[in-house]
Order: sequence, then C-alpha cells, then structure tokens
Amino acid sequence: MRTVRCVIGWACIAFASVVQAQTPAKLVVLVRSANEPVDEAVVIAGDQRAETGQDGRVELMVPVGAVLLIVTREGLIDARQDVTVPATGLEITVDLVALPDIDEEIVVVATTRTGRRIEDQPTRVEVLGREEIEEKMLMTPGDIVMMLNEMGGLRVQATSPSIGAASVRVQGMKGRYTRLLSDGLPLFGQQVGGLGLLQIPPMDLGQVEVIKGVASALYGAGAMGGVVNLLSRRPGSQDAVELLANQSTLGGTDGVAFLSTPVTSSWRLSLLGGAHRQIQNDRDGDGWADVAGYARGIVRPRLFWDGGNGRSAFLTVGITVEDRTGGTLPDATLAATGTAYVEALDTQRYDVGGTVQTLVDERYVLTARGAAAWQRHDHRFGEIRERDAHDTIFGEVALRGAAGRHTWVVGTVYERDTYTPTDVPRFGYTYHVPGVFAQDDLDLTSWLSASAGARLDWHSEYGAFLSPRLAGLIRAGAWTSRLSVGRGFFATTPLTEETEAAGLTRLQMQEPVRPEHGTSVSWDVTRPVGPVTLTVTAFGSRITDPVGVDRGTRYLLFNRDAATTNIGAELLGTARRGPWVGTGTYTYVRSREDGDSGRQDVALTPRHSAGFVGMWEVEDRGRVGLEVYYTGRQRLEVNPYRAESEPYVIVGMLVERRVGLARLFLNAENITNVRQTTWDSLLRSSRGIDGRWTVDAWAPVDGRAINGGVRLGF
Repeated sequence: MRTVRCVIGWACIAFASVVQAQTPAKLVVLVRSANEPVDEAVVIAGDQRAETGQDGRVELMVPVGAVLLIVTREGLIDARQDVTVPATGLEITVDLVALPDIDEEIVVVATTRTGRRIEDQPTRVEVLGREEIEEKMLMTPGDIVMMLNEMGGLRVQATSPSIGAASVRVQGMKGRYTRLLSDGLPLFGQQVGGLGLLQIPPMDLGQVEVIKGVASALYGAGAMGGVVNLLSRRPGSQDAVELLANQSTLGGTDGVAFLSTPVTSSWRLSLLGGAHRQIQNDRDGDGWADVAGYARGIVRPRLFWDGGNGRSAFLTVGITVEDRTGGTLPDATLAATGTAYVEALDTQRYDVGGTVQTLVDERYVLTARGAAAWQRHDHRFGEIRERDAHDTIFGEVALRGAAGRHTWVVGTVYERDTYTPTDVPRFGYTYHVPGVFAQDDLDLTSWLSASAGARLDWHSEYGAFLSPRLAGLIRAGAWTSRLSVGRGFFATTPLTEETEAAGLTRLQMQEPVRPEHGTSVSWDVTRPVGPVTLTVTAFGSRITDPVGVDRGTRYLLFNRDAATTNIGAELLGTARRGPWVGTGTYTYVRSREDGDSGRQDVALTPRHSAGFVGMWEVEDRGRVGLEVYYTGRQRLEVNPYRAESEPYVIVGMLVERRVGLARLFLNAENITNVRQTTWDSLLRSSRGIDGRWTVDAWAPVDGRAINGGVRLGF
C-alpha cells in the first residue's frame, strides 16, 4: 500500500510539473538604450513575438521555465540571453547598445541595394567581420585567398600552378561565375580570374559580404554563381596609423601600411600602401618553382564625405603593379627536354570608382555610382608571348524608398567590357550592356517578408536577357528561414580557368560559343541554441549551354550539349562564450557534367569538405587560434598519374601577443606539410595539348609555411 501511495505521489508531482511548464506566465521586458526607453523594438521569447511601445515596455505570455530572449531594433546591436521565467512571472530590463558607426548601416546598401539591415533581408547575405579579417590578415597579409577559402561553401581553386593564379568557386560553380566587387563597384574588372585574388591585401577591409547563388537580378551577367563584396574600412573621428611587417619561411616578405584621418568634420581620408615580394621556391627539388616569385606594389587612397541629411560621397583610386615569374628555376631545365621553360606575367592595373548619395524630396534616396578599370598583361608561356588589355566601364543610377510595408529600388545601369589581345587578336571583343532593374521588399506580416526583383539587360553580342529573383524570409520564435530562387546568364568569353592558365595561342573554336544560362535555388534554416548558432542550407543549380574546354586530344572551347548541375548542402555552427569562439563548417557538393563516358563529376570539385576554427582572444592581451580543414576526393582530368585525387587534412595555428603599441604574431600554416608532390610529380612527362607542362593543382604545392611579424597601431 505504501508503494502504491508513493507511485501515486510521484505521478502527481510529475503531472503538476508538466501543468506548471505548460501554464503561461507573464514576462515583462523593458528595453532601453542610453537610459532611455526604446520603442518599436522587436522582442522574441520562445514562440511569442511583440514590439515595445513608447515606454519601451512589452508584455508576453510565455511557458514557465527557461526561454531564449531576443531583442532587436534597427540602429542598435541585437541582444540575446537565456532567462528563466517562474510561475509568478518575471520583469526584466534589456539595455541595447548603439552601433559604433552609422557608416556600418550604410555599407549594407552596397550588397542588398534596399538599405535594410542584413538580418531583415529576404535574400541571405553572409558576413565576415573585421575580427575574422584580422585573423586571416596575419596568415596572408598580401592577399585575400585564405580569407575566402575558409568561408563555408567557398573554395579558392588554384588555376595555374606555374604562377599561382586562383579563382573563387561558390557552392561548386566555376570561378568565372563569381562577381568580385569593392564597395559595390567592379574595380577589379568584369571577370576576375587569374591573379585578381592574389593582388588584394585585406588590411583596409572592414567587412566582406557574400551572396551565394544566381544574383544576376542584382548584378547582371557576371554574378551567375554569386557575389563577393569587399567593403572598405571607414576612417574614425581620430587619426589612425597601422603598420604590418611579415616574413615567411618560404621567402615571402610583406610590408603594408594603413592610414586614416578626419580632414574636416565632413571629409575623411584613408590610404593603403603595400609592398610584397616572394622568391621562387622549389619544394621537391625537381628544378621547377612550386612557389612562383613575384614583386608587387599597391597604392589605394579613399576619400569619404558625409554631408548630413542622407548626403554622402565616396571616391577611390587604385594602382597595382606586379611582375611574377614561374617555371624552371635559373640554371635548371626540364627533364623531358633538357631545356628551360619560363612562365611569367607582368601586370599593371589602374582603377577609379565612386558613389554619391543624396535625399530627394526628403523621402527617397538617389544613388549614383561609377567605376573604370584598366588592366595590362604581358604573359609569357615559354616560347610564346601574349599581351592584352582588359578595360571596364561601369555606371549606375538608382532610386530607393519606402512606402508602408514596401521597401523598393529601381535603377538603370550601363557596363562596357573590352578585351584587346595584341598577339591573338581573333579573340578580342567589346561588349556593351545597358540595363534596368527593380526590386521590392515587402513585409507581409511581423514574421514573413518577401523580395521580388528582376533585371533586363541588352547585350550587344547576345541580345536581351531577363534575370528574375524571388526570396522569402520567415521568422518563428528563434527560428529564421530563407528561401530564394533566381535565374541569370553569363556572357561567354574565351577567358576561362583553363585558358587563363594555358593561354589562347593554341585554343580552337570551331563555332561561336553561346551564352550560358543558370538557375539556382537555396533554402536555409538558422536557430540559436544558447551560445551556439546553427545554420543548415540546401542548394541546387542548373546551367544550360555550359562552356567547356577540351584538353584531351585537342584544345577546344565549346558549348556542352547537356546541362551542368549542382546540388548540395552546407552546415555552419558558431559558438561564442567569453573569449572563446569556435566555428565549424561542412559542405557537400555534387557537381555533374557530361563527359566522354557520360555523366561525371566536375573536375577539381570535392564532394566533401569540412573545417573547424577555434579562437581565444582578449583585446589587450592577444589571441591563439587553431584551424583544421578537410578536403575530400576530386575527379581529375588530363592527369597522367591518377584519375582521382587523395583526400587530405590541413592544420594551422596562430599566436598573437600584444606588447604596448605592438602586436607580435606567429603563424604556422599546413603544419603536417601536405603537398601534392608527395603523391605525384607536378610536372608531366610530356607537354599537354594546351602547351602546359604541369598537371592541375588539386592539393597545396607549397607545403608547410611559417610566417611571423609585427603590427603597430597608433
């Protein structure tokens, strides 16, 4: 009988606990900023959502127990905290902090166009902040390759082992489909391949924004794979000077300086200067430079004006000069021929761009932006010399505004892309592309937003193209989900990853190539769980009339008959607690195209890749970081040694220590010394049909590298 009473007692207690957990209790939240109440702040607790009134207060009925509280307000930094609500209710005060610089809100316009916060955009925009940029800057101060390569879904693929060229692949898409911008301007040209990524130092970057998938509705022909927008650092209200000196065990030397100053109360100026040098390095002793040598100089001043009342202007000028040399080392020859083979590329690039923004009738924002870029290349492929000029002109005028639940933008744009090869003039072209675009973001309810946009381009060579895009944002408690679908096009040129590496002299075209068309769809879900934020993304794309390069029995540029398809998924997890930050990523990509034996994986596209970065950082002391990256097997083509690569793991470690005004840093990259030449030679036994002596790079060719130096800030 005692046992029965005991069981009944425990059952009653359990039942009472369940009833208590399900019984709602009153949660009163007072939102303040600078000791003043904040109205129209969005407060989310569990599945409940409401906005504060003029007194900054809001009342929610939530289940008794633990609940995640999220408070957001435009212009203020979001607040998140776990609270425990008793049965008697709870009253809590949340203090929001203002964003450190109003310019940080303005720069979002460069990627999303409508000027809304990234968190409120139906189109997913992934952001790399200044903190992460600084970490990668210590690893490679002279370029942004590592910074981009370690973002989930992005892969920087080496396109030429001879001179170290590379391109950015977004979710398995070829690098030519990725549009690289600087403050929303195409300062690096329309098609950024080859050495573009290797000539951009990260010191003057404040933020990086990435849109994955077809973005032609926003950025036209060059954005069929996605957009990478590099946003500059805005000068503060006081003078700032930052200097960095770096030396690598592979013979690389970097010196970078960043200066900013408030010229007047309205005008601010920044200046970036860099000098970079790398000696040729033969890692496996075969007489071939596994690391190309180069000498590069960069100067980029930026001028900012803030006239108040929504008026602002921005101007930038850039100069880049580089001489790069690869191939056989001095006094070395190829074993197959007994002769030397030198590949060299001299680059000169000049660009200018600017943006002007003003209010119209106190209700609308009028923005005008323009850019021009001039590139000159002198490329030597052994006995062959190819010289060219690549010029770009861009102009855009857009008007945006808000009406009720709508936030809209309309505009017109003009782009001209000219390629003038001196030694292979048959591949020259000039494309004129005027266009118009429109986008409307609509807040349907407090938990549902939608975006619809389209762009109509008139291409001088290929005709008219309509590029639509739809996106939706759903919020449910702490859950956030986005769905987007878009269609775009790519104006085909003879410049591909393969031809950038091998040149155009031997290239054949039996018939004019057709433009490529692409469609992409993506769906993601994000959920914070305590200090951890998880995001899962599923994506797919289809490219019709894809351009391929046959390098088997002939060197031929052609359109494939069947479409290229990409399907995959990404998993991103970020954990923050005190000085500790950890980020884990996993990407699965199944990219398929037609080959001689039917459907096959796209070459140099691993199905599985993963990474982990752990960082401990205290501002006035320093930081310690560990990173581990896994790359799975990849299909290889025209490789005489193997048809499939080996999987490999890269491990790196960073230590930085602050001493007064100086920050001393030491970085060990590829600690386990993974090198492609550990498995096979980089050199072919005979020259390829395209003239190349090397196979494609599917793993690091430089191996272990240790670099260190000092940063000085004044």
